Amino acid sequence: MPEIIKNGAIVADSWQLLQLAAGETAETVALPAGPLLVPLAVWQARRQELAARGAAENTPLGVWLDAGEGPEALVGDLDKLAVIGVNFPKFTDGRSYSSARLLRERYGYTGEIRALGDVLYDQLFAMRRCGIDAYALRADQNLEKALAGFATFSETYQAAVDQPLPLFRRRAA
Repeated sequence: MPEIIKNGAIVADSWQLLQLAAGETAETVALPAGPLLVPLAVWQARRQELAARGAAENTPLGVWLDAGEGPEALVGDLDKLAVIGVNFPKFTDGRSYSSARLLRERYGYTGEIRALGDVLYDQLFAMRRCGIDAYALRADQNLEKALAGFATFSETYQAAVDQPLPLFRRRAA
């Protein structure tokens, strides 16, 4: 079973990441059994089917957003989703940082937000500051070494999801 970093620890990952292959459509792709992270297009096309399946099998639901997809599309469904994945197609593409922060701060999502795709250990500190709490690192990354990425900096200056007060306000208190 693959492993991820979740809440600062290495854990087994029971979720399957569903991706559409060439020629597959959201309406016709096969849905494997078990906890499943589906693309936003599949969720939008088959929301009722996935919700019914989740209830019947007592299986949690998850959706992943590609870098160009905003979390606004999920606002009415946040209470149904145990996991929301945010995809980083390239480590230089930072749009999913914004999606994670919006999910936490604007929409009040309290479930797991998982970083997917081209995730490297040196991004973990910044990802956590945006509200991401689970990380499926790229296959060539060492999870044990990656845990050190959370301790890269001892203090932060800016306000973020993990520390709403900037440093100058914390020092004044």
